[in-house]
Amino acid sequence: MNHFSRLAKRGSSITQLPLKLWAGAFVLLFGVWACAPSSSMQDTSPAGSSYSSSVVTFDQAERPSPDPRVGLEAGLFDAEEAIWNMRKVSHTPPPEGFLGVTNSDLAFKDNYAIQGNYNGFMVWDISNPASPELVVDYLCPASQSDVSIYENLLFVSGEGYGGRLDCGTEGVDQAVSQERLRGIRIFDVTDLQNPQYIANVQTCRGSHTHSVLKDPDDNDNVYVYVSGSASVRPEEELPGCVDLMPDEDPSSALFRIEVIQVPLDNPEQAAIVSSPRIFEDLVDAPSHGLSPADLAEIEEARQQGAFVADVFGRPRVLSPRWIRPLLEQVVAERGGTGEPTAADSAALRETLAERIEAQFGGNDDEEDEEETIQRGPDQCHDITLYPEIDLAGGACEGYGLLLDISDPANPVRIDAVADSNFSYWHSATFNNDGTKVLFTDEWGGGSQPKCRELDPYEWGANAIFTVENGQMNFESYYKLPAPQTTLENCVAHNGSLIPIPGRDIMVQAWYQGGISIFDWTDPENPIEIAFHDRGPLSAEQMESAGSWSVYWYNGSIVSSEIARGLDIFELTPSDYLTQNEIDAANTVRLDYLNAQGQPKYVWPASFALAKSYLDQLERGRALDMQRIGDLRQQIAEAENASGSRRARMLRELAGDLESTAGSSSDATRIRKMAEAVRQLAAG
Repeated sequence: MNHFSRLAKRGSSITQLPLKLWAGAFVLLFGVWACAPSSSMQDTSPAGSSYSSSVVTFDQAERPSPDPRVGLEAGLFDAEEAIWNMRKVSHTPPPEGFLGVTNSDLAFKDNYAIQGNYNGFMVWDISNPASPELVVDYLCPASQSDVSIYENLLFVSGEGYGGRLDCGTEGVDQAVSQERLRGIRIFDVTDLQNPQYIANVQTCRGSHTHSVLKDPDDNDNVYVYVSGSASVRPEEELPGCVDLMPDEDPSSALFRIEVIQVPLDNPEQAAIVSSPRIFEDLVDAPSHGLSPADLAEIEEARQQGAFVADVFGRPRVLSPRWIRPLLEQVVAERGGTGEPTAADSAALRETLAERIEAQFGGNDDEEDEEETIQRGPDQCHDITLYPEIDLAGGACEGYGLLLDISDPANPVRIDAVADSNFSYWHSATFNNDGTKVLFTDEWGGGSQPKCRELDPYEWGANAIFTVENGQMNFESYYKLPAPQTTLENCVAHNGSLIPIPGRDIMVQAWYQGGISIFDWTDPENPIEIAFHDRGPLSAEQMESAGSWSVYWYNGSIVSSEIARGLDIFELTPSDYLTQNEIDAANTVRLDYLNAQGQPKYVWPASFALAKSYLDQLERGRALDMQRIGDLRQQIAEAENASGSRRARMLRELAGDLESTAGSSSDATRIRKMAEAVRQLAAG
């Protein structure tokens, strides 16, 4: 059974219709796919030999075909949508002053979502996910304004050259200025409706992103790992900033990250305490060239008369902005004036390669080439911190790093992987027990269409690794399985785990590729289990939009849409996910969540938890159906009992399960179910 819907354009959103009316309209408009959740029947299934399974295997599960994400109509707030195994709970456009400006990452605290924006940040009250309320929109430009929160402190990244210390909107015109902010802003958000800007920490390369580390053994401080990818600012602007290579000056601001210590009792004293060189000895990583789709586009542009030249070793279509000065140069060289002629264009084509090489330099200098080959990454994009297991995943240009963060001020690299299929290692996510890590590849930097039909599956995808004894071992790739148009920037981007017990489920943003939820429990065979997508922002040209990031937070799936605002979704039961599994996930409650800080999920005792494991045993056919039916009957009877009788029934069931484990093909899951049942018995 599938739960696919293709939402109509503005005026018929599911959020604007009463549920029954929407359901009727849905069937009339789109026909099939509105099947009843399989899990709704599970608890009442008869036991014994007559038991008939209502949980299908993945092989039996159906997917919508053709994929409804293909061919969606464009629009800003009225784009056509497709959704499968999810429900859109609400969509909220940005407030005035933030509309038309890039929305970036998210952080969460209590019932609030903090959304970064190149113009500052917004705080949304999401206690009612169907109707988020704007608490404050704080104007303070400095791209890209990634946000993190811990207790009463909010941290905001600033890297753009126009960011001001005073949050002014007039920018900074001077090349060297004491008014410029590039680094971390710190706000006191004790009163979230009235954030107080209390401190900042300037860094040499600004802060493209950052990660907040709360060490379980340190209750006095938090640590902020800063990743800055901009050029090194001049020493005249910030003393100590050196842009020489480390072998020329050991104090170089290149090839290092910054670690800021923030005293919780006195955050105004926050300061850089170390600059670990975690890239030592790494050489330039292997990479790939242009994809077949890129080459086809270049050839098509060439056929249409565009100027094409090799820049940094790759053919590129030169924009009119680049060509115009070169044509004017040709006119001047012949002593002419006025508009370039056809002969001038022909002359430029003949000399274009030489002119480009003179402007950008060539690659044939052996010394320079050798130096380029020797250089490894000099910065990370994201560093995902998982303090409960003392590990971090660093996505650092051409490498994925595994870091030991047991000493929070001095992270140490313990493993590094590279892959010629990867272009730009962007972010990392561990599974809950830390035995796997997933890296994303932001091929094209997030501003290009990289999910086209001809693009290789392995490029711009996720790479999944198992982690054993501090070493990462590659298992497989996962990429959004629906081709997108050339009008949609699409590539792997930010997401988080969804706390489905016993499984590794992740929700992930793919810019204008939408949102994809996938199961990577089997690291060799990840599969998509749900999605949401919109048509492109524009039907005429590619414009930046789509989901920048999406995270599960206390039962809601919250997405920061670059151009359109804030989306909130919830999971719906399907062949791939039962209601019990969703209910068990929703028992997990977080006090806060940061994009690059991974919490360890812990599930409280509940009947949903026990039944979710049983659903998984049934899905995997780990026991015969009669045994499954008997267990369902036993759980149902215990749930209907109370007091000491319930506890006795649960203890007996737990013992029964433990005795069964050895004869099952999934003993580990049976023991987890037994443990969940014993926790229930203990009350």
